[in-house]
Amino acid sequence: MITHEPNPLYRADPSRYSNMPFQRCGKSGLLLPRLSLGLWQNFGAVDSLANARTMLHRAFDLGITHFDLANNYGPNYGSAESTFGQVMAEGLNRYRDEMIISSKAGYDMWPGPYGIGGSRKYLVASCDQSLKRCGVEYFDIFYSHCMDPDTPLEETMGALDYIVRSGRALYAGISSYSPEQTRKAAAILKELGTPLLIHQPRYNLFDRWIEDGLTNVLDEEGVGAIVFSPLSQGMLTNKYLGGIPKDSRAARADQIYLSETDISEQTIEKIRELNELANQRGQTLAQMAIAWVLHNKTVTSAIIGASRVEQIEDSVAALAKLDFSREEISAIDAIVK
Repeated sequence: MITHEPNPLYRADPSRYSNMPFQRCGKSGLLLPRLSLGLWQNFGAVDSLANARTMLHRAFDLGITHFDLANNYGPNYGSAESTFGQVMAEGLNRYRDEMIISSKAGYDMWPGPYGIGGSRKYLVASCDQSLKRCGVEYFDIFYSHCMDPDTPLEETMGALDYIVRSGRALYAGISSYSPEQTRKAAAILKELGTPLLIHQPRYNLFDRWIEDGLTNVLDEEGVGAIVFSPLSQGMLTNKYLGGIPKDSRAARADQIYLSETDISEQTIEKIRELNELANQRGQTLAQMAIAWVLHNKTVTSAIIGASRVEQIEDSVAALAKLDFSREEISAIDAIVK
């Protein structure tokens, strides 16, 4: 149990709601900020606690009220939740009722057959562990992090229903489910009496898979969408305009989500052309990429990652220009496709 005394030095910016737009999540009563902060990377045990604290405080001061976690975020597994819990205990928790805190379970977490998958055993146990690490009494949203083909969907959705009914979470969500799986999951949860609130898929200029059926299902079912990786793991920034930097994520040998083979010269040329278009719009490439995913009417919020405060500030600045002309959309499509 975290027992740190509240930090009397932190007081949230009184103007934190002045410039952050909020959007209703599907057909629910819940409003989410157009940008959410993800703690997938840079908040683990190997990272600076001081930097994590600064980023969390600054994000909240800018109106980012939604913080997205998962049981295995780190490294090490669970350490991002522990970091978040420590910052909460130091003073951020005085604003708990102004925050949306979410976590997930599904991927590998602990040894043995009960530390992975979509079983009731795993999801409930993992939720309890995550609550302790985060130092909160409940999650606003708890997700099935991924579809488990070896567990009946009825069991996984039944576990989410139980987690909500037991007070461990207020809403149920799923992540990276196909259109067909999403429709089935929504139907099961509806019958159980715990509506599916939200779906969290990957979506960006280079990865548009949700447009092939998923957005239609979400619209029809009244489910919100919160997308991750809007910057395609950093590719849609100015980092790769001159090639692959030696200190970039793609150059790291231990990086499994993005590698040098993912960034061909053809891809770099597309990035340069997109950057030129962003400059014409008066935005950075990252800002235009964020604005583009939010331009999709089904998308409620986009999850941003950050390693320093300036990246959060730059992302929030994207909200000043979310509109696109038909010509700009056509130009983006021509470049990417």
